[in-house]
Amino acid sequence: MKKVVEFLTANPVQYLATVGRDGKAKCRPFMFCFEQDGKLWFCTNNQKDVYKDMQANPYVEVTVSSPSYAWIRLRGKAVFENNMAVKEGCMNNPIVKGQYQTADNPIFEVFYLEEPHGVIADFAGNPPYEF
Repeated sequence: MKKVVEFLTANPVQYLATVGRDGKAKCRPFMFCFEQDGKLWFCTNNQKDVYKDMQANPYVEVTVSSPSYAWIRLRGKAVFENNMAVKEGCMNNPIVKGQYQTADNPIFEVFYLEEPHGVIADFAGNPPYEF
């Protein structure tokens, strides 16, 4: 998990893919918050289409590439939890703080990926790291 967290942290704008409520693929820029208790946490706004899409179909995939042409593909089930400790931790990110102001903002939601699975690979021919 350490290698995954390091990769996501070093490449802060990832892309989250969902299946839209219209049945079509959707991909949006997203940010990883942090790892806590073995869970990879993200946040969003419950007024956005992405939240509604994940409520309808919680299976998502996150991807990002590094400047050195390595990439991660990470998939799992988005599980929303009203976890105030995680919400408070997300407020350490100035972008999140600027959008939501406080952890108890009623539109602010946090979720983790249940049973995350993925791969870190590159074009250099190194064996992929699967997790």
